[in-house]
Amino acid sequence: MTSNEAVAASAPEVEEKRLNPFERYLTLWVALCMVAGVVIGKAFPGLTATLRGLEFGQGSQINIPIAVLIWLMVYPMMLKIDFSSVLGVRRRPKGILITLFVNWLVKPFSMALIAWLFFKHLFLPFIGEELADQYIAGCIILAAAPCTAMVFVWSYLTDGDPAYTLVQVSVNDLLMLVLFAPIVGFLVTGASNLTVPYDVLFYSVITFIVIPLALASLSRTLLIRAFGIQWFEGRYLKVWHPVTVIALLATLVFIFAFQADNITGRTFHVLLIAIPILLQVYFNSSLAYGLMRLFRVEHAVAAPGALIGASNFFELAVATAITLYGPESGAALATVVGVLVEVPVMLSVVAFCNRTRHWFPQADATSGMG
Repeated sequence: MTSNEAVAASAPEVEEKRLNPFERYLTLWVALCMVAGVVIGKAFPGLTATLRGLEFGQGSQINIPIAVLIWLMVYPMMLKIDFSSVLGVRRRPKGILITLFVNWLVKPFSMALIAWLFFKHLFLPFIGEELADQYIAGCIILAAAPCTAMVFVWSYLTDGDPAYTLVQVSVNDLLMLVLFAPIVGFLVTGASNLTVPYDVLFYSVITFIVIPLALASLSRTLLIRAFGIQWFEGRYLKVWHPVTVIALLATLVFIFAFQADNITGRTFHVLLIAIPILLQVYFNSSLAYGLMRLFRVEHAVAAPGALIGASNFFELAVATAITLYGPESGAALATVVGVLVEVPVMLSVVAFCNRTRHWFPQADATSGMG
């Protein structure tokens, strides 16, 4: 028996992943919601306009239906996060340091550069100066918001370490509170001719990050104290799971209804916008995954780290773009294109990570987060 055969024989058999219908056919559900949204937007323009006009205050641009749906998505996801687990990262710091490096020091800046190159130069004759600025802003907003909820699905599909994935997401969420607004403002102003209303951007962070995060943290603390961790995880979280799924699908319908005219009237632009977003996804996932391999991080940490670096918190990005520049803006359209490419692209990254599992050392059984 060769050494490779011996390793293969001794390696634990990977259990086949059993996904629920939503996860198994995620691309299909997303596609159906996109189609439904566009059909509703075109067939019922009056209803769409009424829903789009429901705002928190005149001219706030913070759409009430979108905000409520995002809260219903983000709140259950935030319930899973035990911020005390962040302390356990000191036992295995390499994975989280690489994740943070890619997410905050590479990803938004590389996206700004790629978007500027394509929209201000290569694609400028096709889209014009005004839309070029809008598309750059949308891409930057998209890249500055690391994925949160869907990372748990991607991690599950790659046999990721759930405790470590939780830490990676927790740290990103904490940093998003303080870094999202200044990074977006700095890069949008520097890469385009647009100005960023910082007060509106600040309100977006409060509305879509701080409020659901605070509610979830308070709920988690009080409910665990009152009923225990087993009841909380076995009963309370399960009640919210279908709510999250329904809210996600409904959000997609609303988003694509609001963007129906843009999508149908600028189909070629949608294809152009997808190109730099795809490049950014594959560049950052490859960079994170390569650094994980270089520093010999185990696969259960490396794969989720690469996926966090590649995907985006598109619900926050879309809501922020709409809040800053309006639901019919090019910035909002660019973030919507991010939704279009997110699922199939991420599934391709998942497949690559699973095929290259042998590149990484086996996880140490004693290296849990504790």
